[in-house]
Amino acid sequence: MGRELNPEPGSRGLTEEDIVHIPGLLSRWVRLADGSIAHYTTSGETGPAVILLHGGLPGSSGTAGWRFMAPVLGAAGFRVFCPDRPGFGHADTRPAHYPTMGWKSQVDFVNNFADALCLDKFHLSGNSMGCMTSAYYAVNHPERLLSVAFIAGGIGDQNEAPRVAPKDGKHTPKPEFQNTPFTGTEDSMRDLMAGIIYEAKTIWPELIAMRTKSALNQAGSLKAWQDSNTRLAEDPNYLQWLSTKGRINKLTVPMIYLHGQQDVFSVVENGFNQEDVLPNAQFFYPNECGHQGQTDQPDMFNQVFLEFFRDGKVSWKTAQWAGVSRRRAIDPNYVEQPAGGFPSPDPAAYASKETLSRLQGAVAV
Repeated sequence: MGRELNPEPGSRGLTEEDIVHIPGLLSRWVRLADGSIAHYTTSGETGPAVILLHGGLPGSSGTAGWRFMAPVLGAAGFRVFCPDRPGFGHADTRPAHYPTMGWKSQVDFVNNFADALCLDKFHLSGNSMGCMTSAYYAVNHPERLLSVAFIAGGIGDQNEAPRVAPKDGKHTPKPEFQNTPFTGTEDSMRDLMAGIIYEAKTIWPELIAMRTKSALNQAGSLKAWQDSNTRLAEDPNYLQWLSTKGRINKLTVPMIYLHGQQDVFSVVENGFNQEDVLPNAQFFYPNECGHQGQTDQPDMFNQVFLEFFRDGKVSWKTAQWAGVSRRRAIDPNYVEQPAGGFPSPDPAAYASKETLSRLQGAVAV
């Protein structure tokens, strides 16, 4: 279950910057080398750096995506940075700084942001569109990464399998799911959030208000980014830069990937397809978890990230809790091996909700 933050006076209301006030999460600004102004939230004052990249639906932001994780990692000894990527949150809305080079604009932003904050090396994570940005960043700037944790997103053309639609998902609780468009109202934003968040009580009224305001403010920039993806779709030079095929599967950067079993936005079979082509990452399939797992299962995700970033591997107890994949052999580089060794792979258990439920019922956490 999701955990509530302490509702002390002044918390969870909108600040003068129209940002939900989260204890332990501070709002900051920095000017990048290209002249754009970047907004980010941060937590923690010392320790290794962590950059967390939010998803890509209208109204997304560093605060919206990482409000449950960033303060915990900051308190645990990390310096955590949650930037608002171009087209989202409080990112620069001047047309001169629109993200007009597709995914490259997003990757260049992360690199410029890290430069501006003098972060030579850092841990990286991204959810959904932030996951895809992390994958593109990893293949183009691996020398800067300490490790990468992907959440419920693509890894580029390394995965050639077609995206599995909700109607074809064998594990989804909503095969009839259709993405709700944002029409500029708080009601449409609330419906949009219901599609990516499994734990309904975390869809706060203040969150809806913040996301609606930022989505309206960023409409021009987000459209410019979307249009640029269409414009560049056949550009061979851009596609050469964009390709992850034969690159991401050769990285030695430590990598893990988490995909919620109850994801209705991108059903868990899409995670299976990523696992099949990414042998150098350890996969996890957490239960009672949707598309934004760090919001649905904050205690679980916080523990996985803390152990992975701190120790380089996840303890066996935490790995079981987080649904460590048994579709293939568990990687001892990323998961602590228990006494007696790892259980054998059991790919057949992932055929349906019923078979996977029996596998989970046999695991004592």
